[in-house]
Amino acid sequence: MDQKPWQFDDESWDLLPDLLGHLPEPVRLHIWGDKNISSSEREAAELAQILSHHFEQIDYRLLPRRVNYPYYPVIGIMRREGDEALDLGLRFIGLPSGAQMTSFIAAIQSVSFRGMTSEAKTRIRLRRLRQEVILELVTSADDEAGTVMAHRISNLAVVSPYIRSFIIMAQDFPQVLIRYSISHVPHLVVNERIHFEGIIEEEAILEQIGRALK
Repeated sequence: MDQKPWQFDDESWDLLPDLLGHLPEPVRLHIWGDKNISSSEREAAELAQILSHHFEQIDYRLLPRRVNYPYYPVIGIMRREGDEALDLGLRFIGLPSGAQMTSFIAAIQSVSFRGMTSEAKTRIRLRRLRQEVILELVTSADDEAGTVMAHRISNLAVVSPYIRSFIIMAQDFPQVLIRYSISHVPHLVVNERIHFEGIIEEEAILEQIGRALK
């Protein structure tokens, strides 16, 4: 049987109970896509189903494609409140695989723990934010540095209702590399205006958000 791009090896399965087995708040994964159209959409649904089966604090919903999403699959990571899901503006665009499985697991933790690993001064500064911010992180399966940036922008989306964070798998959507003239990942785009490559600290991200809003 062919190994799936997101496949957990034995070592990862041994670690997952510590990472996802004690989540304080329930999480819902919304998968937008059509299992009959592409293998990546089918595998995103399978990934969500497996996590839901193994961890009681995770469930999922498979939803049809939407006219305003140009790329699939789209995975929304949301906090579950009863039978409803609170949309925190956190999305994976494409199937997380390789190093970005770490980003995906960390994003689930960010939602469940309410972004508590973000810096205290970051949380204080974000309370003053009143304008919408779109963060797009372009990364790839072999981009280890991208896991650091993905975790940071996941926390920012969870902490502030004005921030929407999109983690985009470049290997699935090379169009985005052309659109933003990207030659190296990780590559962060703030409100389609300000671009950064590599790892930058939370404070620097906040400074660039301020520049983008001027």
